[in-house]
Amino acid sequence: MNLLTIAFKSIQQRWLPSFLTGLSVALGIALMIAVIILNGVVTNIFKQSGSGYDLVVGAKGSDLQLVLSTIYHIDNPIENLPWRFYKELSELPYVERAIPVNIGDTTEVGNFPIVGTTPQYFLVDYVPDKSFLIQGDGLRGTWDAVIGSQVARKNGWKVGSQFKMVHAGQADHVHDELFTVRGVIAPTGTPNDRTAFVHIDGFFALAGHDKPVDEAITREAKFYGETEAEVREFYKKDLEEIARHQHEEAGDHAHHHHHHDTPDIQKEVTSVLIVMKGEGYQAANATNLLQNKLKDGFQAQGANTVQVMDRLLTNLVGNVRYAFLYLTALIIAVSGIGIFVSIYNSMSDRKKEIAIMRALGARRQTVLSIIMLESVLLCVLGGLGGILLGHGLVYFASPIIEARSGLLIDPIAFDPLELAVIPGLILMAILVGLIPGLTAYRTDVAESL
Repeated sequence: MNLLTIAFKSIQQRWLPSFLTGLSVALGIALMIAVIILNGVVTNIFKQSGSGYDLVVGAKGSDLQLVLSTIYHIDNPIENLPWRFYKELSELPYVERAIPVNIGDTTEVGNFPIVGTTPQYFLVDYVPDKSFLIQGDGLRGTWDAVIGSQVARKNGWKVGSQFKMVHAGQADHVHDELFTVRGVIAPTGTPNDRTAFVHIDGFFALAGHDKPVDEAITREAKFYGETEAEVREFYKKDLEEIARHQHEEAGDHAHHHHHHDTPDIQKEVTSVLIVMKGEGYQAANATNLLQNKLKDGFQAQGANTVQVMDRLLTNLVGNVRYAFLYLTALIIAVSGIGIFVSIYNSMSDRKKEIAIMRALGARRQTVLSIIMLESVLLCVLGGLGGILLGHGLVYFASPIIEARSGLLIDPIAFDPLELAVIPGLILMAILVGLIPGLTAYRTDVAESL
């Protein structure tokens, strides 16, 4: 009979305290595994979402607020930018794509965030090397919409469904116009899953989305440092067109709603997503150039999504993660102390057993090894059980988390940090079993018999 078998049978003889100490290790490891995996998934989602863009350009203010509102749709936008500024960005020689984004409204059913944008939005990978998969035609016409997988599932919408929008979160202000779903996005595990996208032309056509002319002129004069007369001259054709439409509508006694193309002077964008030309150093250089240009002029800023979220994760989420890991490490340490107490207390009852083993020829080193093996077995078996239990928690929790938060979590996700669990437990078992093992090592055969 080898030493491992003897150690295992010794644990079986004390099955209840052994089971409880092993269970305490398993629960601690299970909690640690769940924290590591879920934190890794959430961290990757926050780091990767929006990583397809080199910059998010918006009104000056908090870069974190700009990123959270534009990319994650979980904060209020700072302020809007003139449409003229968006067009200037799109014409820069080093900009490959400038994608306008308008936010603030929500769906009437489900209260999902609305994003007014152009079809170009879906031409950029939502995370590196992962492009959008859309069932349907996508954004083509003014009143077209594309919805995320969570929106489709929770509202029961599909291609052909129609919906209305609530203006700026005001429950009593529902737009009359209907948008038709022309596409459903396959799950991405990003905020896109819980978002409804509408064509920006339709967004502008809604009442209250076109800025009053006088306000637009004043705002633009301030933004560019121009006089109002200069702004009026720049938009001379737009102002003439607006006056003509107002004259036509004044003569329409039935007061029917007419949807005209919104003049540029009345258009605004919440933010602009920028993709630079080139790759690597060339794109990074262009990004820095535009950021510095924005800092020196106008009332706008450029935020790098990855850098902003990395700062947030490091300063806030990272500390929470470490707090959870310290807590689970404490739980595991307590479990180790439980193993130590269990084995050490059994020494007084096992003195005769140890003395008999010694009398039958077992050496002191053999007795020490058996006690150490008992400790290792309890830790390793508890650790393996904890790993299985931790992955089981993630497996069963992933659909619940997805349903409630929209986060797509791989139920069989694995984190490389898990590879350190078993070696760490073996080291702890050796430390825990050392004192009881030395006690057994020093057992006096004659006295014990």
